Amino acid sequence: MKNPFTEHEIWFLTGSQGLYGEETLREVAEQSQRLASILADSPDIPVRIVWKPVLTDSERILQTVREAEAAPQVIGLIAWMHTFSPAKMWIRGLEALRKPLLHLHTQAHEELPWASIDMDFMNLNQAAHGDREFGYILTRLNVPRVTVVGYVTHSACTRRIGTWARAAAGWHEAQSLRMVRFGDNMRNVAVTEGDKTEAEIRFGTSVNTWSVGELVQEVDAVGEETVDALVEEYAGLYEIEAELRPGGSRHESLRYAARQEAAIRGFLEREGAGAFTDTFEDLDGLRQLPGFAVQRLMADGYGFGAEGDWKTGILIRIAKVMGYGLPGGASLMEDYSYDLRPGQEKILGAHMLEVCPSLTTRRPRVEIHPLGIGDREDPVRLVFDADPSRGVVVAMSDLRDRFRLTANAVTVTEPDEPLPRLPVARAVWRPEPDFQTSTTCWLTSGAAHHTVLTTALGMEAWRDFATIAGVELAAIDEGTTAHGFEEALRWNSVYHRVAQGF
Repeated sequence: MKNPFTEHEIWFLTGSQGLYGEETLREVAEQSQRLASILADSPDIPVRIVWKPVLTDSERILQTVREAEAAPQVIGLIAWMHTFSPAKMWIRGLEALRKPLLHLHTQAHEELPWASIDMDFMNLNQAAHGDREFGYILTRLNVPRVTVVGYVTHSACTRRIGTWARAAAGWHEAQSLRMVRFGDNMRNVAVTEGDKTEAEIRFGTSVNTWSVGELVQEVDAVGEETVDALVEEYAGLYEIEAELRPGGSRHESLRYAARQEAAIRGFLEREGAGAFTDTFEDLDGLRQLPGFAVQRLMADGYGFGAEGDWKTGILIRIAKVMGYGLPGGASLMEDYSYDLRPGQEKILGAHMLEVCPSLTTRRPRVEIHPLGIGDREDPVRLVFDADPSRGVVVAMSDLRDRFRLTANAVTVTEPDEPLPRLPVARAVWRPEPDFQTSTTCWLTSGAAHHTVLTTALGMEAWRDFATIAGVELAAIDEGTTAHGFEEALRWNSVYHRVAQGF
């Protein structure tokens, strides 16, 4: 996957006012440049931080915001009020702002220089109440933002800013994301449906359909040299069953899976798409349900939704972008079965074929087995267990009047025992705060059975993304109770219905 952050910028804005005079404003500029430079050098923040000149009046603020809005590389703004910056002069700029905003509440010095503090120092270092003035106008104007409090050399501060920067990058990706649906949804399934027009209004993502017949033509047109190169690549990355290797009795099945990969990849590249779907009920002339090909494409950063579930495909692509460069991965997942022994409850997650190998650091095995649905040839797939890790399971539901994200913090574990007869990739996890509470809340939320499991991102990144996107997030974590969660959903319902009219 290409680094999604290299072409992005976040602008660092500093607020002050002309009242203090040129000498003080020069000090403000020097100190804010120093803080911006510290953030720019932090390995916790994956996006380039760009310092902008100190803002001291309404016209310059509006001009800067308009420039940021017009600049495609700018994915967000960090605002800090170094001194006292009267908030009325921010109104026009904030009303023009559509890109994500982080309000950084910090100051130029870490420690108070007790013995030397005088009124000159106090006039220069007023962020303690300058940012309160700014916070007031943000709230009065109902500006969505994330607030980070702390000194810029502290890792807790830079990590928090880095999380928000990743969420801003995820939002930027959603704004231009193109989704290719090969065929339609699985018949009679409710949660895979959704309002594609509303998705483009809310997230900016374009969701459209192409016939599977078009993909079949692409598969049939893949050349032998392309297939040979992919088969050679597979041999270096995976353990391949003997019957699938060159000369093996079922090697042609592996070659056909390679054709599917090359065809789908070429189709997506031609359409400029970052995500796609298929369904086993709409395969036309495909000889296999794409399994191995989907796993490989997800590993390269593409979003994918099974059974036509484009909403989950969007989430996976966003998770891939937000989690780029972090340990762990992101994959399509589905809750399949439970271990219900008291005190040992766990969820076994998998799918028919399509679980992304980014969830493991071990060498997956390429296998071929029958598939009881789809009425096609036996499909090739990667088989592995997800690595133990902290993670989050996230689903998107269309509730008619809005989209809801439901997210559950989980701990991925090793399976209690080997699974020699389960021929698919899988993950086993313990949900927070416990199985009964988690599952009760998930069902109450109306959350889907298709999810993205990410072991690269925590709950905070999804909270930031939901704040930026203006969508509901129903979070289930260690502090959740079933009663409190149900009450929160009721209040959320009222708020989001009212907010839609603003």
